[in-house]
Amino acid sequence: MNLSYWEIKSWLTNVDFCVVGSGIVGLNCALQLRELYPQAKIIILENGILPQGASTKNAGFACFGSLSEILDDLKTHTEEEVFQLVKKRADGLKLLRKTIGDKALNYQQLGGYELFLEKDEQLFDSCIRNKEQINKLLKPIFKDDVFSLRDNIFKFENINEDYILNQFEGQIDTGNMMEALLKLAQSKGIKILNTVMVESFSEDNNSVKIKTNYFEFSASKLCIATNGFASEILSENVVPARAQVLITKPIKNLHIKGTFHLDKGYFYFRNIDDRILFGGGRHLDFITEETSRFGQTEIIQNKLESILKTTILPEQSFEIEHRWSGIMGIGHQKKAIVKQVSNHVFCGVRLGGMGLAIGSLIGKELADLTT
Repeated sequence: MNLSYWEIKSWLTNVDFCVVGSGIVGLNCALQLRELYPQAKIIILENGILPQGASTKNAGFACFGSLSEILDDLKTHTEEEVFQLVKKRADGLKLLRKTIGDKALNYQQLGGYELFLEKDEQLFDSCIRNKEQINKLLKPIFKDDVFSLRDNIFKFENINEDYILNQFEGQIDTGNMMEALLKLAQSKGIKILNTVMVESFSEDNNSVKIKTNYFEFSASKLCIATNGFASEILSENVVPARAQVLITKPIKNLHIKGTFHLDKGYFYFRNIDDRILFGGGRHLDFITEETSRFGQTEIIQNKLESILKTTILPEQSFEIEHRWSGIMGIGHQKKAIVKQVSNHVFCGVRLGGMGLAIGSLIGKELADLTT
């Protein structure tokens, strides 16, 4: 890129902090850096026109894990580890709501429901047997029982006639959230450059030299918040995972209200603007979905449409209006990676599909590492 003197001087000279990624983590990192260093020059580099990975593409679930997911986590984590995972998600959602405000988020606590397919009777029975144990485990966080049993009030078909309700689960408007975070960052004098990809970086004693697809410059410290794309510039245990989503056209007299998990949380849907937003199905083809490429596949899209017709909206006609995908960052452990990589480089990545819940907190923790 043929940069002018003014561009170099105003944007790319004497940079104190460069944050890579303008998603939930990156923006919250930059906001916390501004609190810690009021006079610092902070620049965010974003590969996409909009935040590229999952921050503008998620389903808007203000959740911290269905009962079956928490029980599944107990197979590979200790009770204390699972408790801390859920606590961090709950704390992260509180911080997000405090930062943006419920009105701007269009936050609604309509409850979250876990549905069980008829073939999953064993899983349902296991959840019922262990419900009180998990309620006891989580009571110090929520001060009340989280999970309870509910009838099939929404008249879904081909499922067990009972749901498991999470009374504390809510939903937000993802677009509103990201607009508000971007506006807040810019109001604090944080510069955001879009369609700029970091190709590599190297350190000397006092700074980090950053090479992008357009230019090179130096910053005193580099904070990497690219989650699903982290493996492209970092050697950390982060695997990209694509999530496919579709949304219907508005449906007259839509009676479904809330957030819903199905098939151990691999499918999820909600109401939004008189529509059904429906996503998931990664478990149908794990290998193909382990990718940082956006797109849809026939096997998953066909399954999403089939479940809409047979289970969610069996008595209603509907049309699909739009389809998209997002890229998450996962690994063999659910715990996010927040660490100092080297003298002047830090990262906050691998949010495990819980970026909406923990992104604000991970961003804050990432910035705090620089002190």
